[in-house]
Amino acid sequence: RKYPGAITWALANPGKVIGSAVAVFVLTMALILPRLGTELIPQMSQGEFNVDLRLPPGTPLEQTDRSVQAAQRASDALGNVALAYSVAGTGNRLDANPVDAGENTGRLSITLQSGADREDEETAMAGMRKDLEEMPGLQYRFSRPALFSMATPLEVVVSGYDLDRLGEAAERVRLEMLKDDRFADVKTTVEAGNPEIQIVFDQERATQLNLVVRDIANRVVNSVRGEVATRYKLRDKQIDVLVRSVDSRAASIEEVRNLIVNPGADFPVPLSAVADVKLALGPAEVRRVGQERVAVISANLAHGDLGSAVATLDAIVQQVELPVGTTAFLSGQSEEMTASFKSLQFVLVLAIFLVYLVMASQFESLIHPFVILLTIPLALIGAVWALWLTGTTVNVVAYIGLIMLAGIVVNQSIVLIDAVNQLRAGGMAKFEAIVEGGKLRLRPILITKLTTILGLLPMALGIGEGAEVRAPMAITVIGGVLLTTFLTLLVIPVVYSVLDRKQFAAQEPQMDAPGPVAAE
Repeated sequence: RKYPGAITWALANPGKVIGSAVAVFVLTMALILPRLGTELIPQMSQGEFNVDLRLPPGTPLEQTDRSVQAAQRASDALGNVALAYSVAGTGNRLDANPVDAGENTGRLSITLQSGADREDEETAMAGMRKDLEEMPGLQYRFSRPALFSMATPLEVVVSGYDLDRLGEAAERVRLEMLKDDRFADVKTTVEAGNPEIQIVFDQERATQLNLVVRDIANRVVNSVRGEVATRYKLRDKQIDVLVRSVDSRAASIEEVRNLIVNPGADFPVPLSAVADVKLALGPAEVRRVGQERVAVISANLAHGDLGSAVATLDAIVQQVELPVGTTAFLSGQSEEMTASFKSLQFVLVLAIFLVYLVMASQFESLIHPFVILLTIPLALIGAVWALWLTGTTVNVVAYIGLIMLAGIVVNQSIVLIDAVNQLRAGGMAKFEAIVEGGKLRLRPILITKLTTILGLLPMALGIGEGAEVRAPMAITVIGGVLLTTFLTLLVIPVVYSVLDRKQFAAQEPQMDAPGPVAAE
């Protein structure tokens, strides 16, 4: 009853209708869209999280175990913990990573009581951070069980050749990040390693003594590590017999300096004559990206979204004065998010283009498909408002919902425009055909869109396990469909009436067949 009068008024005032639609679109893109946060994938909330603990390199397993037990007692004080499981020491002496594994590392897994939500997890993590900060020398990092294997949310990669300058640059960036409460669990990969004996060869002295540095190095390695002289057979086993001149477990630096590097020669030459042997702390590890030495500073998000955190971190990196020969750039999930968004934007444009080609071939017109595609900007308005009202961030899942929306919302415009064209082909005037076509297609449009909204409603409400990942897609589609269902019924007919120039041949009225002519 109301729709014929509304569409008649809209057709009589095309400037107001189109101007209002454009104004709403511009305001939404300028004011609401920038307020939406961005992230790669929504974090799942399962009522559980992990705490990776790390003590200084060289810490014995007993001390690590005491620190892990202290962290577990701190978790008991949270009050809503259902299960706490801890492990002290990871890996073994053969496969342990010097930074992320070994006797100085541990892990604490915590499961909250049934019914815990994301807010409860954040509260528990904040409470544990206060207790862990009071433990001297302890570094920690919180993480949640993830559906996909992804990098740390925030990473700064500092590249350069000199390890000392890399460590200095990484420490400067880390200290600046600690000043902002947005960043949590800030850590760097540049750590002091275990004490070691470093041998720096003097090429000139070795040449003067007719020695080759490569041969000297091999002889030192064989003396310290040992050389397989033979194999001892015991039943079905073969045991290597190592011959070495230095006990690596109890050797002194003087013993290494006095190693003879030319055994069998007339004049024995000790290692100290051709190399500088000294005690030093070697790096725990040397990471490389693109064959360049790098230091990685990683952090989690204490609050806020990933997009705003990336903007803040980028400003910090630009502000920090780095040592000569070092550069820094952002990596981690922020880099993956940028690449994913660019890929999905290309997919969206390609989807719209393909839809246009199909409609142009069906309607045999270039204007009518263009009018139908104007439904997509209207749907974008609804999607942005739905994400903002529900506090949902723009992420990969929301982008997938937007691509789906481009194919869903054009259906109602296709149905409407096709009905109008059929009526005009039957001889009806354009104005009357638009009003009559809207009346004929109003109920099918409302029914189909209502079924779409109701079908996605449980997903949007977050019902079921892992709903955090699926909800943005449903919210995007529902918001776009809900708004376009009403705007399309008014805006699209007005745009059609303004842009359409197609002439339809009037259908000739049918006449009755002539009867027999009476003879005079």
